Amino acid sequence: MLECELSVQIDQPFQGCVDGEWLRRVVEETLAREGVSSRVELGLVITDTETIRQLNKSYRGRDEATDVLSFALLEDLEPTPFINPPDGVLHLGEVILCYPQASLQAEEHHHPIERELALLVIHGVLHLLGHDDEEPEAEAKMRAREERILGELKYDRLL
Repeated sequence: MLECELSVQIDQPFQGCVDGEWLRRVVEETLAREGVSSRVELGLVITDTETIRQLNKSYRGRDEATDVLSFALLEDLEPTPFINPPDGVLHLGEVILCYPQASLQAEEHHHPIERELALLVIHGVLHLLGHDDEEPEAEAKMRAREERILGELKYDRLL
């Protein structure tokens, strides 16, 4: 059974916009659907445009806002190794979501903000698990995984 130590931080302006428990369930379901069964730890932050722009500039050299950033603690992690570290907890890293960007993208795609947030959470968690989307073939595989998980979340009435 999956045991997930998840720290959810929702910045003040967005605290009434998104449910932390719902976010937790999306993270846990994503991990479970990716075959993670060991204890894991990760953080999820919902923030504003300026914060994510600054992070994107500092860590990726891109002076622009983005929708989601992932900061994996385990670099060069091949997808799904899941070998337990000495403390028994797989420390994955942090996923940072920009709520205003997610809201804009939901409007552009004519779907609910919950769907966009779930998609971004899934995308970020997949990056923490070692999935990459830099090359076209890898991006296609990652997008297919995202859509599969999103569909399963919808089936499970999380969306």
